[in-house]
Amino acid sequence: MNLEGLKQPPFNTSLMGVVKGAMDYIGIKTSDARAFGGSGHAFLINVHKQLCPSGPYCWDYERFYPLVRNLGLEMTDLGFFQKESAPAERAALEQRVKAELDAGRPCAVQNMDNQLIHGYDEAGFLLCQPWDSCCATTPERLSYGSWPELGDEQHVTFFSFRKQQPDEARVIPDSLRYAVGLFRNPKQYSRKDYGIGPDAYDNWARAAREHGASHGNWWNGMVWSECRKMAAAWFAEIAGQRSDIAGPAGELSAAYAEIGGLLERIASKELDATEKVRIVGELKLREEDAVGRIERLPDGLSRQERVGTTS
Repeated sequence: MNLEGLKQPPFNTSLMGVVKGAMDYIGIKTSDARAFGGSGHAFLINVHKQLCPSGPYCWDYERFYPLVRNLGLEMTDLGFFQKESAPAERAALEQRVKAELDAGRPCAVQNMDNQLIHGYDEAGFLLCQPWDSCCATTPERLSYGSWPELGDEQHVTFFSFRKQQPDEARVIPDSLRYAVGLFRNPKQYSRKDYGIGPDAYDNWARAAREHGASHGNWWNGMVWSECRKMAAAWFAEIAGQRSDIAGPAGELSAAYAEIGGLLERIASKELDATEKVRIVGELKLREEDAVGRIERLPDGLSRQERVGTTS
């Protein structure tokens, strides 16, 4: 069984590759920038206190789901599994994933990375490759039962996707309120040992001297720089669509493009640690300024409120 035409775009932010691939397959037409921006992911930054590469994966998704739903995609968490999960639990999950695929609905798996599931055969699930070549974190298949391709360290979540009626009027305001919330109330979104928003930059600055040449430093830089560049592109789209805020949106586009460029720069393992710490401090200030600009947009866009509720 195979979902013909299901593909995963090669974003560094593999979660957004999964989301955008599912959108494309089920016929939700939106730009890459709008997918990142409308879902709020363009504004996320999450950094572990030791700068490990888990930052892009270990954060609270509960406020992310309704933002994705605004775009017309229902994203359902099918369950979390570990190496110790019972065979019966795994078998039940496998049957549910097969049923979703048989109904033409894409599914995905997240362990060390995010991959779309495009089908299955008698031995296991068939997984999309987010990048040109397969690596240890992105196996080509997942064998039924113990899922040995995921190795001994299994922290696995499965998702399914289906088309939903979009809420176009909420896409921009809800995502911008989320952007403000991430920066102003980071503790509400983060997990132990991780920092979001300004706390992410504080963690990065403290860890840069010891871990600034690590794979984790590089991967965080690559993912979060991509997100900020998508934020820049999305504000450019907003500027073209909303004449009432075209000026401020254009300024925000330029601001996030510069932030994205600096994040890409500190991704370098070779960059001097002192310079890296200096740039991280500058980034925190630039994000503070950008969020302040979002807060100064008209009340319907900038006012903070719970995502998913009515105004």
